[in-house]
Amino acid sequence: MSAFRRRKNENEGEPGRTVPGERGLSAGGDIGLGASGDGNEITVRDIVTGDNNSITHQYHLPAKSGPVWPHQVGVVPLSARSFQHRGEGDRLRAAVEGGGTAVLSQVLTGMGGVGKTQLAADYARAAWDDGGLDVLVWVTASSQSAVVSGFAQAGAELCRADTDEPEQAAKQFLAWLAPKPGQQPCRWLIVLDDVADPNDLTVHPDDPAQRYSLWPPASPHGRVLLTTRRRDAALFGEGRRRIEVGLFTPDESLAYLTAALHAQGRTESADQLTALAHDLGHLPLALAQAAAYLIDSGETAAAYRHLLADRATTLDHLAPDVLPDEQAAALAAAWSLSIDRADTLRPAGLARPMLHLAALLDANGIPQDVLTGQSARAYLAAHRTPTSPTPQQTPVSPADAVRALRALDRLSLIDHHQDTPHQAVRVHQLIQRATRDTLTPHQHHQATRTAADALQTAWPDVERDTDLAQALRTNADALTRYAEDGLYQPDAHPVLYRLGLSLGESGQVTAAIDHFQHLTDTTGNFLGEDHPHALTARNNLALWRGEAGDAAGAAQAFADLLADQIRVLGADHPDTLAARNNLARWRGEAGDAAGAAHALADLLADRIRVLGADHPDTLTTQNNLAMMRGWAGDAAGAAHALADVLAGRIRVLGADHPETLAARNNLAMMRGEAGDAAGAAHALADLLESTVRVLGADHPITLTTRGNLARWRGEAGDAAGAAHALADLLADRIRVLGADHPDTLTTRNNLAAMRGWAGDAAGAAHALADLLADRIRVLGADHPDTLSTRNNLALWRGEAGDAAGAAQAFADLLEFTVRVLGADHPHVSIFRQNLGHWRKKAERMPEPGNDHS
Repeated sequence: MSAFRRRKNENEGEPGRTVPGERGLSAGGDIGLGASGDGNEITVRDIVTGDNNSITHQYHLPAKSGPVWPHQVGVVPLSARSFQHRGEGDRLRAAVEGGGTAVLSQVLTGMGGVGKTQLAADYARAAWDDGGLDVLVWVTASSQSAVVSGFAQAGAELCRADTDEPEQAAKQFLAWLAPKPGQQPCRWLIVLDDVADPNDLTVHPDDPAQRYSLWPPASPHGRVLLTTRRRDAALFGEGRRRIEVGLFTPDESLAYLTAALHAQGRTESADQLTALAHDLGHLPLALAQAAAYLIDSGETAAAYRHLLADRATTLDHLAPDVLPDEQAAALAAAWSLSIDRADTLRPAGLARPMLHLAALLDANGIPQDVLTGQSARAYLAAHRTPTSPTPQQTPVSPADAVRALRALDRLSLIDHHQDTPHQAVRVHQLIQRATRDTLTPHQHHQATRTAADALQTAWPDVERDTDLAQALRTNADALTRYAEDGLYQPDAHPVLYRLGLSLGESGQVTAAIDHFQHLTDTTGNFLGEDHPHALTARNNLALWRGEAGDAAGAAQAFADLLADQIRVLGADHPDTLAARNNLARWRGEAGDAAGAAHALADLLADRIRVLGADHPDTLTTQNNLAMMRGWAGDAAGAAHALADVLAGRIRVLGADHPETLAARNNLAMMRGEAGDAAGAAHALADLLESTVRVLGADHPITLTTRGNLARWRGEAGDAAGAAHALADLLADRIRVLGADHPDTLTTRNNLAAMRGWAGDAAGAAHALADLLADRIRVLGADHPDTLSTRNNLALWRGEAGDAAGAAQAFADLLEFTVRVLGADHPHVSIFRQNLGHWRKKAERMPEPGNDHS
């Protein structure tokens, strides 16, 4: 419902009122009277004439006539082409708040280009056309002088003020607006469009004796509508309703582009227009200028998107020659004045360099600590916008950095929400693009390296907070998209490796492989294939290939890498020793545990010689050697050695270090393998408390510890309790990691097996059949985990009574495993034993239809 309602028969019983819609004349031709009554009265004389004594009314106007109502001051902008009805317009028209109080003042706020002026103009036109106004004043309020001039003009037109003295005329107009006892009410709407500074609405703010406000006075018959990019608290006092104007919705964007192009005889596919709107971030100003560009140039939406995606193309190149809808600035310049003003707010000069950093990170959320840490603050200090001819570089405190963010937020250049610290800063993607376009190559490089340093500094060694880790990964990924070249000059920035490690450690193994493959290729191109950073990238690529299940491929990759590292770095270089460790590990994973143990024993001697007995890498080799001996069959000896490893890690790294926690896990697991299932379960229960405390309840290591604990509880005889624990774990893994994550699939496998041990063999077989289809889809038919599921499925089919089916399944699995892993792989002998067992059992089973009782 409109805030201004038409009165019924407004000319009846109200002499001098005009009929709505008839500009200036009432039904009887009476001249309208002004509400103030000052000098606007009409003298009426009755003269009797003619034989029938008829009366003639003569009207004598004063020397200077008052205004005719309805009266408009200023020009309301024309409606934009293909104007969209929006929810914010509905909120404007809602005349009362929830408590029933009339809303006298409303403030439309939002970033430049979201359509605030168009919403205000639509509201004003609707109120005017509905006959709900006597006076409409539109002021373009981009400066104090513009507001004073607009009000002075209104004073001249409405109350005979003298425009030669604009401030006095503005005061006279504001006084005229104030309601007065016994005076005929005037229904007015004043629109102050594009207020650039709240101080512009107060004259002489430094001289209290002469200070006065330009806010129109409160009146039960008046309304004020203000549009601004500012979010200062001074704009939102009591009685003023704030309406945040956002972006178009996807449906509004599509409707706008479709209508704008259709009006010019152009058609584009809905898919392309939807994609274009997404690329432009659903910003109305950008959509309008893009539509104009497409119409003027004849280009397709796909071609425009290609130009937009090209980092070498600036936004200036994508502007139409003539701007549509009376727009004053091309997209690239839409925020320049806002940035200038933000830079003047305290602490002066920091807003612009802060925006330089934010423009290189994730538009949807940047952790506040990234932009307020030491690296970012040093950049702000070094690149502060000069405020004097001889600026001095002064340190920037964390509080100063936060105030710089607040300054950008006050100008609607960013959204800053400290209550969501991991995504505290959001920036529209086109503001980011326009900001990057202003940077010289040198400035771009400096900002890139600083943003990378800031991410690296904010990245914790232990990712206890999974939400923070995800936010940091997303921001690092955004940085590689916006400024990848700078991350390889003069060398590969460490944040590139941290990103890949975080992906892998969070369980996103495939993403880690893709990342390190790209990193390997790119470091080779930028730095050369023999550069140490290129070799490090190859090391990580091979590692995560192994973690993804390709143990043999990982072993081969490490063998090739080792040869190059010996040639380039030397035999005793720490990276060379690390490659030897990884090569031995993956040879063991591929089936040669004994050979791997022998290689690790040789490596241990070299690491003690080169690094010392207490070096963390030496302790890692001890750990791996013990584990490999356990896999080779000596579980008890491995457990004894792992106890020594744990003692060393506690002494060197501390009890809460992640590697110490890993040693506790390995020791518990090997005790279980040595036959002490109850002891393993007890040790893992203690470990779980530590992992929750140190890493957090949702950390992948914590989830893995829960899985291991459930396994050994089942092995110790509590299969039902273990199944219940695994069901809870499965729900958490789906929530944290997703349904298709390899660790989630592993939990499904273990849960099915535990239910089988608890007595539900048929249910286990059914669950494993479902799991097998998903493992083939996600991991592939040749993945070791897929083979493990096929083994378990065959086992539980047999346990459920189908011995012949189990035997056939093991026969197929054996053939497949020999082909994929080779005849010497340990799984081959296991599958061969299982095949023999079920064949014998099938031979003893009675044939269907025969009674052997």
